[in-house]
Amino acid sequence: MREFVLKSERVKKLRESALSKFPGVSVERGRLLTKAYKEHEGKSKYIVRAYAVKEILENMTIYIKDGELIVGNQSVDERTAPLFPEYAVDWIVDEIKEKGNFDHRDGDKFRIPEEEIPELLEICEWWRGKTLKDRAHAQMPQEIKEAGIAKIIHGEGNMTSGDGHIVPDFKKVLTKGLKGVIEEAKASIEKVDITVYGGYNKIDFLKAVEIVAQATIDFAHRFANLAKELAEKETDPQRKEELLQIQKNCLNVPENPAKTFWEGVQAIWFIHLVIQIESNGHSASLGRVDQYLYPLYKKDVLEGDLDREFAKEMLQCLWVKLYSVIKVRSTSHSGYGAGYPTYQNVTIGGSTPSGKDSTNELSYLILESVGENKLTQPNLSARFHINSPEKFIRKCAEVAATGYGMPAMHTDEIIVPALLNKGVKIEDAYNYSMVGCVEVAVPGKWGYRCTGMTFLNFVKATELVLNDGYDARTGLQLLKAGKLTDYETYEDLWEAWKKYMKHYTKLSVALDALSDTHLEDFPDILLSSLVDDCIGRGLSAKEGGAVYDIISGLQVGIANAANSLYALKTTVFDNQILTKEEVYNALQTNYEGENGERIRKILLEVPKYGNDIDEVDEFATNIYWTYIDEIQKYHNTRYGRGPINGGYGVSTSGISSNVPMGTVSGATPDGRYAYTPAAEGGSPTQGTDTNGPTAVLNSVNKLPTLMITGGQLLNQKYSPELVNTPEQFEKFVNVIKSFISSKGWHIQFNIISGKTLKQAQVEPEKHRDIIVRVAGYCAQFVTLDRTTQNDIISRTEQRI
Repeated sequence: MREFVLKSERVKKLRESALSKFPGVSVERGRLLTKAYKEHEGKSKYIVRAYAVKEILENMTIYIKDGELIVGNQSVDERTAPLFPEYAVDWIVDEIKEKGNFDHRDGDKFRIPEEEIPELLEICEWWRGKTLKDRAHAQMPQEIKEAGIAKIIHGEGNMTSGDGHIVPDFKKVLTKGLKGVIEEAKASIEKVDITVYGGYNKIDFLKAVEIVAQATIDFAHRFANLAKELAEKETDPQRKEELLQIQKNCLNVPENPAKTFWEGVQAIWFIHLVIQIESNGHSASLGRVDQYLYPLYKKDVLEGDLDREFAKEMLQCLWVKLYSVIKVRSTSHSGYGAGYPTYQNVTIGGSTPSGKDSTNELSYLILESVGENKLTQPNLSARFHINSPEKFIRKCAEVAATGYGMPAMHTDEIIVPALLNKGVKIEDAYNYSMVGCVEVAVPGKWGYRCTGMTFLNFVKATELVLNDGYDARTGLQLLKAGKLTDYETYEDLWEAWKKYMKHYTKLSVALDALSDTHLEDFPDILLSSLVDDCIGRGLSAKEGGAVYDIISGLQVGIANAANSLYALKTTVFDNQILTKEEVYNALQTNYEGENGERIRKILLEVPKYGNDIDEVDEFATNIYWTYIDEIQKYHNTRYGRGPINGGYGVSTSGISSNVPMGTVSGATPDGRYAYTPAAEGGSPTQGTDTNGPTAVLNSVNKLPTLMITGGQLLNQKYSPELVNTPEQFEKFVNVIKSFISSKGWHIQFNIISGKTLKQAQVEPEKHRDIIVRVAGYCAQFVTLDRTTQNDIISRTEQRI
């Protein structure tokens, strides 16, 4: 087993610069965007948006850092979040007025220069009543508002940001360039019939595509000019040569097809970057980089124009750039993605429809480059299948064994059938890419948010269904269905549970529809131009331009709900070990006192999900099916407007929402104390999976995984000593092989001891480089709030 050590002095310097930067906030984008919206007020939403992006790209601060091989910046400085006032401003104003800045939070702290605050508040004032959130809240029914306050559903992220959660067609950029996109838009305009409804909107959308594509080309040319200026002043011959090559690269891409690997890397970064400037939707991902960049890599290597180490250095410069991208979210929503995540996923490996392995030299180079860089971005995912090379499996295991948390691992044998089940064509299903955390989509053909719609809190549902809908935390009276002492039989409780799932599934979809309807007013032009068939249909991705449009909400706390209902059935209804009144009173008092702890101990001793016990695992499956049966009845707002399917998948990829969703929920009959984190993803409840990693995998695989196109999330935590000898490492490799052979959707590993993490809490300055897998993403442990840190520490350390 090899170590992964960063060798490039250039990359070390760039990496350290980014890591040492305290996250900032800049008002620049907000200023330029607002100026454009004022100047073009009255024009169509597409044209206004296009000119806003153009204004930003033409006037924003740009820079090239010493040693950079890949150029382009999101904001005035690295790790500095631009502001997106078009989506929401109320939280900005509230936080500034209450706390003075964004650096007084428990986690995910930012700082805006004090001198920019007056201008920021002025910009926010202009946007009041015009934002996405304002528009959505103006139409929001009271029932949905109250469900959101109680946190049985949560859709704040959908109303305070853009979409993201998508992979554009980077291959198209590399082979046609944006000049080809402009030509395609012009040709499509000629075919528009302006005598029919929507014709004029289509023309405006296509004109907007031209404007933004040209603005992106001009943006690249700004960097070409800057590189030339710096080269003229440069005294170091090697750096001068690099800057002149950067100038040439930026003059050619992304306007024209990429001719070299260096141009290819630069082209995909420019496109990805402008997508991040256009919208603040996170989880914009790069897709199958090892596939679409491989022809350029292979050509340059064969022609002797590129050596492996320099190619690796370029990739590592790109990964530093990804790490430099950052988003500022409201305090109330940042807990749902703690640790400054941006979820920029890169996928390697996989198979073809004929069963041929897709792994190539670039797959290994990407894996190695990420393993050496040890940054939280990109979020690296590996696709496995039954014919995956032994070398690829072992290399992925070696990187994971370093304790870095990457790569996340997935298997084609379950994901491809799941996509086919949703109507995806076979050639597209085999071209799937991971997006954001663990969700999947077809690059360049899928609409937004394959996962990322409204959260549904199964822990809160458990609390409410036992309390006749009364939420003790807020004092709100929600849906009445009875309380624990009212149910004569377990079947009565089960019927109440199904009533809750039916009701709150409907409300979650209604909240999705409300957000998505108003998001159409803020179209993402560049991104839509790189999703088929937006240009052909003359529609943005949000209006139905994508070939496929299947979305998923996020379901949180499935293990808690399953363990709770199973405990009630066995201890109260079947065996009468405890009375309904005893358990109800214990829950109301949060298991206080000697009797409360006695009851909690009995409930904790009941078998739990995650130990390969069929009867318990069946509870988890049945509970999930109550949601799946309901969600399949609904469609998204693009249904019938062009895309295939237009419906819903499901997802256990709850990011770090298990913490905030647990900390708003009362005590539950699985023995969980009130206001403590829920179980994470599809993983067992912390500390309850005692039968080893294979048992966990078997339990998780019993869930209706074929339906979970939005992503199945399984975190595993090992102590380092379990992989640090040849014999132990072989066992670890066998665990991964077992995952592949069992057709698991996803698995990822935190290989670090709880003792080390506790030391990091005491001396964070000495443990800055500890990267942990939070959920479907990685974060620097020391940047997390204490509750999330403790949640990670409390997870079961498995034994092989």
